[in-house]
Amino acid sequence: MGPLEGIRVVELAGLGPGPFAAMMLGDLGADVIRVDRIGGHFMNPEPRKNTHNRSRRSVALDLKNPDGIEAALKLIDAADALIEGFRPGVMERLGLGPEVCLERNPKLVYGRMTGWGQDGPLAAAAGHDINYLAITGALHAIGTKESGPVPPLNMVADYGGGGMLLAYGLLAGIISAGRTGTGQVVDAAMTDGVPLLLGGALSRLAMGAWRDEREANMLDGGAYYYGTYECADGQWISIGSIEPRFHKLLLEKLDLTDAPEFADQHNPETWPAARAKLAEVFKSEPRAHWCELMENTDVCFGPVLSMTDAPHHPHNRARGTYIEIEDTWQGAPAPRFSATPADTPTRPPLAGEHNDEALADWGFSADDIARLKDAGAL
Repeated sequence: MGPLEGIRVVELAGLGPGPFAAMMLGDLGADVIRVDRIGGHFMNPEPRKNTHNRSRRSVALDLKNPDGIEAALKLIDAADALIEGFRPGVMERLGLGPEVCLERNPKLVYGRMTGWGQDGPLAAAAGHDINYLAITGALHAIGTKESGPVPPLNMVADYGGGGMLLAYGLLAGIISAGRTGTGQVVDAAMTDGVPLLLGGALSRLAMGAWRDEREANMLDGGAYYYGTYECADGQWISIGSIEPRFHKLLLEKLDLTDAPEFADQHNPETWPAARAKLAEVFKSEPRAHWCELMENTDVCFGPVLSMTDAPHHPHNRARGTYIEIEDTWQGAPAPRFSATPADTPTRPPLAGEHNDEALADWGFSADDIARLKDAGAL
């Protein structure tokens, strides 16, 4: 079930953003076959816990074996889209490059996930999320004056500017192929995706409304009314009282309406004193006090919950934002569809768990499967 029911995707197993894109497509109903290494990947020691591998089946092929390559090509022949996340040139050396695959399957959307892109001076170099954030201007803007740049986990480049960009590109390519009959290569580079996510700040910079330094702007921790504060019990809260009416309500709730520190909300010169005042107030009571006072109001307030606590927040529980599959909490499929809702995700597979079943569904005969096993390719 799901809006992508009937779409077929082959994923060449990798790490991070490629699997994330495949998960998103699988969550929404696409039939995704993950081509794993025989024996699995050394960086995936607990495969059942790796939620980015959910919602698809696994076939384990030896891609150094000619029979394994031919089996992969046969799967690709039947696919609407392909996902690969190797460095440029690796797929070509395997005999699975876009020229080969598109000649065999002209409607194929060939998705390539990299950090630096398929060309450019850094295309062949190794890298990680933090490096892609670094050269695009995003990392410079995140952190404090004292801390320096701080990596925002690996959500921004790997998953936002990478995996989501790839999923978006694949779906656009599938729509185009359905209309024109012609597939194409989708070059999804994290260094291309991050500046798109940075668009709001870049726009404000162009308008002269953003200072190109850390902790100096409305949304980067500079403004006292958009940030986090520690409470008396060591727990933290967040406020985002940007709009005047929300700011006014914040001051009313805290009995600070007449405090001079808050008279000129958008004057950066007053922000340090206002932040110090709020820090003093919030530190005077435990987090539960502030939740009772301000949660579910227009202050724009939220407790800062740990990943362990977040699934149990009443709002998240009411919406089913988190789901638990085999004792593993994870985000539920999103977005939500009224007419074609997604099924509950299937658990992450073991490498090769669905060899016979998946290959048979995709057109392999029993003899084909037996030959692959005899050749050591499956």
